Amino acid sequence: MVSSIAYSLGYGSGIDVTKLVTDLAAASRDPKVAVFDTRDKAVQSSISAVAQARSDLEGFATSLTNLVSGGTLQSQPNVADTSILDAKARVGASMAGFSGTVEVTQLARGQTLASDFVAAATDPVGQGAMTLTVGTTPYSIAIGSGNDSLNGVAAAINDAKSGVTASVVTDTAGARLLLKGATGAASAFTLSSSDPGLSKFTYPGAMTQIQSALNAEFKVDGLFYSRASNTIDNVVPGITLTLKKIAVGNPVSIGVTRAGDTLKSTIADFVSVFNTLKGHIASARTATRGDQTMQTLDRQISELVSQPITSGSPASLSAIGVKTNRDGTISFDQTVFNAAYASAPDAVEAIFSPRRDATHTTTTDPGIGTALAALNTTATATNGSLDTLATRLTNQAKALTNDRARMEARETAYKARLDKQFGGIDSSVGALKATQSYLTQQIAVWTSNK
Repeated sequence: MVSSIAYSLGYGSGIDVTKLVTDLAAASRDPKVAVFDTRDKAVQSSISAVAQARSDLEGFATSLTNLVSGGTLQSQPNVADTSILDAKARVGASMAGFSGTVEVTQLARGQTLASDFVAAATDPVGQGAMTLTVGTTPYSIAIGSGNDSLNGVAAAINDAKSGVTASVVTDTAGARLLLKGATGAASAFTLSSSDPGLSKFTYPGAMTQIQSALNAEFKVDGLFYSRASNTIDNVVPGITLTLKKIAVGNPVSIGVTRAGDTLKSTIADFVSVFNTLKGHIASARTATRGDQTMQTLDRQISELVSQPITSGSPASLSAIGVKTNRDGTISFDQTVFNAAYASAPDAVEAIFSPRRDATHTTTTDPGIGTALAALNTTATATNGSLDTLATRLTNQAKALTNDRARMEARETAYKARLDKQFGGIDSSVGALKATQSYLTQQIAVWTSNK
């Protein structure tokens, strides 16, 4: 500012030193800033592209895993009367075209007991020891001064973890203890005590049995079965039955509804998401200038289409109509799928919902869901390929920030030196000009006196 004022008043060298210093400093700094801006933009673009590719991969793997675990990609049982029973195919099990009938003759239930009413749930009921025996297993229940109430008795029974659930119900008649056991005849229970104060909670004895413990009884294709639960998964191969209502003399037919249409829709969605993922991986490859990590991931994703992922036949996505195009994207030929599914529906379903038994494991039959999940885990886990690449890029961004700060410090110091140097020169030139002016005046005086 002072130099600019001096310049406007004709003092000094006559040069605008402030502007000169500013221009010289900018000439030094601006090209360096441009380089840092370019490098920073490239690194941030790489970070963003890798993060997008990682997000797509994780979302793709999770969505496919959830879809497979939901069981919608495999054939499901078709129950003629769902008011009597439900049936669901177990994930990893093969129904193998099952058809048959189920007749429900008895539902499983748990034993239920109720005590007489007492005035209030918090009133003392007696102290001592009780023995709760479930089947043949005894459980000790202790009632002392700290839990001498109906609420205390219920809590002590629940704390025993016997499978018997205790609760207190209060109505206009007072409060009473309710006990309910697990379903099945083997879960029947008794409650005894030698302490007179607790005799009101004994069974057989004072408590009233509301219902007895029973097994579920049913027939499958005329064969009789008895189970402790109304949910049965060890009778019909590959199917979990849920019995809902007794229907003696009314067998319910169970058939199989194939999942062909659902699979076709799923594969179409798979193709769309796969191509989006491939596009973002390609963007990340470009942004990272062909980084080896992104090249490897791109290759591994592409190989999912053609590699065998079950021990059956067909065993790959390419064998059921998913083909790779020249540009690396994939497409779906439903004609090929229809032919494959018509000839081997179980094998086609196994590509998405692989069987799980002694000979069909995640190693022999990973299925597309497990194969993609494994690839995702390898890439995104801590110290995985994408995690390592993201860390490396983040470190590059931090290093650029530090380098930029050091550059700015150097340029600030350089400008300060310019200010000092040109300020000194301007003062010296100003002094010389003042001397010149004085001498000029004196010479003029001397000359005029002659």
